[in-house]
Amino acid sequence: MKQITNWSDKLGKHFEEGKPLYPFKSLYDAIDTFLLTPKTVTQRGAHIRDAVDMKRILITVMIALLPPLLFGLWNIGLQHYRALGVEATFWQQFGYGFLKWLPLVIVTYVSGLTAEVIFAQWRKEEVSEGFFVTGMLIPMILPPDIPLWIVALGTLFSVIFAKEVFGGTGYNFLNPAIVTRVFIFFAYPSVISGDNVWIAGQPDGISGATPLAEAAMGNLAQMPSIMELCIGTIPGSIGETSKIAILLGAILLVYTGVASFKIMISVVAGGLVTGLLFNIFGEAPLTQIPFYEHILLGGFLFGAVYMATDPVTATQTEKGKIIYGFLIGVLAILIRMINKGYAEGMMLAILFMNIMAPLIDHIVIRLNIRKRQKRAVLVSTQSRQRHEEI
Repeated sequence: MKQITNWSDKLGKHFEEGKPLYPFKSLYDAIDTFLLTPKTVTQRGAHIRDAVDMKRILITVMIALLPPLLFGLWNIGLQHYRALGVEATFWQQFGYGFLKWLPLVIVTYVSGLTAEVIFAQWRKEEVSEGFFVTGMLIPMILPPDIPLWIVALGTLFSVIFAKEVFGGTGYNFLNPAIVTRVFIFFAYPSVISGDNVWIAGQPDGISGATPLAEAAMGNLAQMPSIMELCIGTIPGSIGETSKIAILLGAILLVYTGVASFKIMISVVAGGLVTGLLFNIFGEAPLTQIPFYEHILLGGFLFGAVYMATDPVTATQTEKGKIIYGFLIGVLAILIRMINKGYAEGMMLAILFMNIMAPLIDHIVIRLNIRKRQKRAVLVSTQSRQRHEEI
């Protein structure tokens, strides 16, 4: 490891100001700090020192993404060969899915990091590690056969207009991965909302609609079983199908303290309550689905675990996290039930609550201050009365 560090130090001298490679200094810093310990650390003064820094947190999130990612890669191949009616081994299925996913992730990182490096070099700052997680998330919420130029365009749009124009990582108030998905949906709806986009390389005449899309069209008889929904052997984006794999990632995020357990539970609670109300009072086809199944449909659980818990765009107060998560669950099911043109409401619900998160925190803090002021006045009044009695 020491030899690698020494080699990195020697290489870094070629990226210093005045050197030919200086225009690529931000890119070098991004790779160097991601692989090795950052060279700019506090040496003295009153600073909190902890082994857990931003890089470690993001690596933890990437590890938590592995279960749904690995399952999703196999499921892409499974759905492909199943649509063709061809028997295939596990490794053939996984290999097909991997080759479908690899171009998506390469295009995402190249386009997104290019924008990040340009902005960092312009501001004379280091490239933040935040995009390494965003670049992993974006391919996991897109169809496997989506054109690569659309992926690049959507990634550039989200990095520039949802992140960098506000100052970069830590200053963005919208989740960049969700902005990418929503931008593509509204700009190019035919590549993400059609029935045939969720099964890669399927033959003509084979429907590849997700269970949520089937339910929205009223095809309740074609809905998969609860077991299939939990395992994830259904059409869908790479990361959203296996609920078991998502829960494994959730356990890691909660155990390490990286993601808020309160937000996850509140999102699910909001979805269950809203789904139950629609079961009681609704008449549309989607309202006939048991309320607990809505949690297993579409990207609801994936969004609750990996998107809603984004520490930058979510609420920061403890009470605010409960309100924020609950409203996401309510809005997700509400959009799903009412808006016939957009059956998957999770992404829009999270984006809307990203915007409302600062207001929720402000209200919670103001109410807490008012409560403490009343308590202080009451204590002062009681103290004065006791003093007068004496």
